[in-house]
Amino acid sequence: MNGVSLRDPQVIGTLAAAGLCLGGVAIYFAMRKKPTAEELERQRRDFLVQGGRIIDGTLLDISELVEDETGESMQLILYKYEIGGVIYECSQDVTPLRDLVNIHECRLGFPCSVRYDTHKPENSIVVAETWSGLRDTANSAAGRNVATSATRRWMAPLG
Repeated sequence: MNGVSLRDPQVIGTLAAAGLCLGGVAIYFAMRKKPTAEELERQRRDFLVQGGRIIDGTLLDISELVEDETGESMQLILYKYEIGGVIYECSQDVTPLRDLVNIHECRLGFPCSVRYDTHKPENSIVVAETWSGLRDTANSAAGRNVATSATRRWMAPLG
């Protein structure tokens, strides 16, 4: 009979090597560092900055929620945008981006740029670490400097 015997040293070695490999893979998945919620949110923002489509939106509201027990606050920007006749109304937690954006300087009702995922349009952002859809015109519209337009000089075309 040409069967495989469990007493054969090659079979025992193969089974031991396979068992070690499976044990190593199981230990790797059990011990690996799982990303935190902040890291996942950062990855989402980076993904949208790299490949998200830009569309016009409108700032609707800002909120600062304070938790009573810990005193921690959460800063939110509420905005809306329209894609294909569907109006999306979203909010973004900008608490980790406090050093980049001051929500109290945002002008409500002003236009903004929104980056969204073309496959999931509800996945969108207004602010990220390397990109901001908050427009500078919102801050400068109220105090527009009229003298700058008067100092422009007309130049004749060359040639």
